[in-house]
Amino acid sequence: MNGAKTSEASRRGASRGRIDKRQVILESAFRTFAREGYGQSCVREIAAEAGVAKPTLYNHLGDKETLFREAMLAAVERTVGRELAALDRLRDPEGGIRATLEDTGYRLLRGYCDEESQALRCLLHAEAPRFPDLLRDIQRSGAQRVRETLADRLARLVLSGQLRAADPDLASEQFLALLTGPMELRSGLGTRRVPAAELRVVAKTATDTFLCAYAPPAAQVQSTDATPSGTGGTP
Repeated sequence: MNGAKTSEASRRGASRGRIDKRQVILESAFRTFAREGYGQSCVREIAAEAGVAKPTLYNHLGDKETLFREAMLAAVERTVGRELAALDRLRDPEGGIRATLEDTGYRLLRGYCDEESQALRCLLHAEAPRFPDLLRDIQRSGAQRVRETLADRLARLVLSGQLRAADPDLASEQFLALLTGPMELRSGLGTRRVPAAELRVVAKTATDTFLCAYAPPAAQVQSTDATPSGTGGTP
């Protein structure tokens, strides 16, 4: 009986070790591809970066093309995980809808501008003609997944009366565009680190513009009522 338990524990340990090694290889491969580009990267260099023998790399992932695909998909999972975590605050906007949207926007921008996310976009732009199917897969598991999750959060805010009734998919697309639209210019296509204070400004202006379109009628009326007396209306 004890022998069976030991054997099972050994198998689990071997499986865990294989998964860990695969993860190390994929992370090393992504760093190499990001640094050198797909065409200039070689399997030997990736193996050295991962600290494994070249045959070990082939045993885990096969050829260079498969390695690139898997490394890119793994990078998407990591970056999307951070963006989905940023959307969690919208489940319960305790500080009010404006403050919560602004904070969520800032967190999304931090993820969008981190080194791994920028490297991922650069590789996608450079290699999309070579891997059009991979581009589609990454869009589905990356940007589309984030947009759909945000749409779900916004739909719940509509139901609770905190946003005006609207198409949540369109609202999600527009909020993300307001956030990320300015970043390519501000970051110099990823060559400049955008300071946190600047990210907060972008998040604030994106939120202000978004709420001009999607704030509920009561909030719009309250804003209108703030107009100083004597500037309009019936004499």
